[in-house]
Amino acid sequence: MSGHSKWATTKHRKAAVDKVRAKVFAKLIRQLEVAAREGGGDINTNATLRTMFEKARSSSVPLDTIERAIKRGTGELEGVHYEEVAYEGYAPGGVAIIVECLTDNRNRTGAEVRNLFTRNGGSMAEPGAVGWQFARKGVIVLPRSLDEDAVTEVAVEAGAEDLSDDGERWVVTSGPHDLIAVRDALEAAGMKPESAEPAMVPSTTVPITEEGEVRKVLRLLEALEDHDDVQNVWSNFDTPDEVLEAAAAD
Repeated sequence: MSGHSKWATTKHRKAAVDKVRAKVFAKLIRQLEVAAREGGGDINTNATLRTMFEKARSSSVPLDTIERAIKRGTGELEGVHYEEVAYEGYAPGGVAIIVECLTDNRNRTGAEVRNLFTRNGGSMAEPGAVGWQFARKGVIVLPRSLDEDAVTEVAVEAGAEDLSDDGERWVVTSGPHDLIAVRDALEAAGMKPESAEPAMVPSTTVPITEEGEVRKVLRLLEALEDHDDVQNVWSNFDTPDEVLEAAAAD
């Protein structure tokens, strides 16, 4: 997996639980509202909403909070109208970054994201400048203790494209529309995923082996992820585990 994928795990281990929970709740609630607005409020017919619903429940978002968010999305309750917008740019070392946001003020969010890039040694890019280096996929993470052949058989039969080993877990990749089918098949076979969600997967990665450079990339990623309007930050840097852990420990 890329350095950013490994960092996604590391940062959650380091973060202050209460602060992270509040931000996670806020971001998930926005995602629920947008999914309900775009595809309706029934999780049985709206696959995106179902994914967001399950992600919210796994993050301990209260059920009544989820239900209110869905009703705001469908218009049953009054709420703020959020729109999806993505920004592209580069981190130090030429690392490509895609920032996905939900915002009620595109101009404000764009200016603030640009400022975060600039203050942390990166630069914004024109739309499409780095997007071609990524493909939207479904990514399912499973415990390393599961049998590789069994995981492969079930996942491929359900439509998965690939199985990889990140050293600690199995990572199953599928097309974005096959994510739920593959996840459900694995669960039915008694293989419960640690996570299953859409992701922007890089086609190529940028190797960074110097700890100081890794620290600069992480500083920008953290600053972007901490912004209230930012939902996801995808990057294509790759770095050895020991360098990543040393840089993240500072």
